[in-house]
Amino acid sequence: MVVLKSLLLVGLLASVAQCVEMQVQKYLKPTANNGDFTPFKTFLDQVRSAKYEDYRSSAVRDEVAFKEMKDHILGMYGGVVSNVTSFVLEGKYGDCIAIKEQPTVYQLGIKEIAQPPTNSVNSRKTDRPAPGNSSHADSPLKLGLRDPFHNPISCPKGTIPMSRLTLERLTRFRTLNDFFSKPLFSMGNPAPTAETHLHARAEQKVSNFGGNSWMSLWNPSGAFSISQQWYAVGYQDGNKVLQTVEGGWRMDPHDEPAQSKSTLFIFWTADGYGTLKCWNLDCAAFTQVNDGWYLDGPWDHYSTMDGEQWGFEMQWKLYQGNWWLFLKGSGDYEAVGYYSGSIFDGGLLAKGATLITCGGEVATYASDERFPEMGSGAWAEKGWGEAAFHNTIFYIARDETDGVGVWTNMAPVDESVCYSIDIVDWTSGGEWGTYFYFGGPGNKGC
Repeated sequence: MVVLKSLLLVGLLASVAQCVEMQVQKYLKPTANNGDFTPFKTFLDQVRSAKYEDYRSSAVRDEVAFKEMKDHILGMYGGVVSNVTSFVLEGKYGDCIAIKEQPTVYQLGIKEIAQPPTNSVNSRKTDRPAPGNSSHADSPLKLGLRDPFHNPISCPKGTIPMSRLTLERLTRFRTLNDFFSKPLFSMGNPAPTAETHLHARAEQKVSNFGGNSWMSLWNPSGAFSISQQWYAVGYQDGNKVLQTVEGGWRMDPHDEPAQSKSTLFIFWTADGYGTLKCWNLDCAAFTQVNDGWYLDGPWDHYSTMDGEQWGFEMQWKLYQGNWWLFLKGSGDYEAVGYYSGSIFDGGLLAKGATLITCGGEVATYASDERFPEMGSGAWAEKGWGEAAFHNTIFYIARDETDGVGVWTNMAPVDESVCYSIDIVDWTSGGEWGTYFYFGGPGNKGC
């Protein structure tokens, strides 16, 4: 009888494990580019030997622009001397780079990596229940998965995951500056404009040291579509130019044509989207300290229409001159890394922000292109189960470790005929505090 019970228990556990694995694979299917696996060292050798003639049919503008891209890639990895393990996830290579050899530490000459503060928390919420129950998505690097080449989809302690910078990826753009930019810089625009970038967002003008929101995760169709936070200081504050730190999730098939899932992103600019800017770890700006979160990588789950709602919590926190990024999946908040205040070139964002903004942004890569879906593709008015949302939106009022945030009092801006936003103040938001639904289907006539 004991043996029988043991066998039944083993069978039950195996069945549960199989169900869990099937559930994970339903949302996360590692794929690989055709051909053999390319180790990190082989990849660098291929970059060194690459010729402009091999990329003449790409979008790169000319040989000068190609050389700038090639030099940038080799310069970014110039400090890497330790062994690098790699994996393939959603068709893209990730390399595990030693924390002290990552591009920002190497190129900026950082001698000592800063220690993170403790994240802030929200103040007491009202007793009104949330519109529905949602679940925290997490990083696939925490799931014990292996890629099609049997490499662990994870990074060892003491390293950080870095999305591989390849010539194939960079030469989809005319110049290196275009690669660092949000869409349509290559069409002659010095910065995103109302004509090329549309928003459905909520903002509050208030002195702050960062803030927080919980974002539902979706995979909208079309071109460039993001859900994000912005912390900014601009001309009206006596600053020379607009400066921002930003983050959220991004769907951008132009950057990765095979992309089918939105990815985690961060972005910064120190000169109003001029030349001082870039995404993720694509330039020397952000110092990552966490081995489990993958900038430019996917999540393990996404929301479905009228189904389970998945998301994550993001917090930016300016502490002792550094803008720290915190993420919260199924566990506690984790410090991911920081933008050093030095990259803002003496600007005011190194001392604090004056604007907090959350919401959606979309753009096209061609003037005759249809504007894409924002959020889930549903209007804000559709509400729970259909529309994308941010909740638990608060700002951080002081430069301090730990601390309690202040609920935002936000106003809608930049709605268009194709997108909408519906804000609920924290006094009526119940368990969600301040929150909003946003999104829309997009169109050509936006």
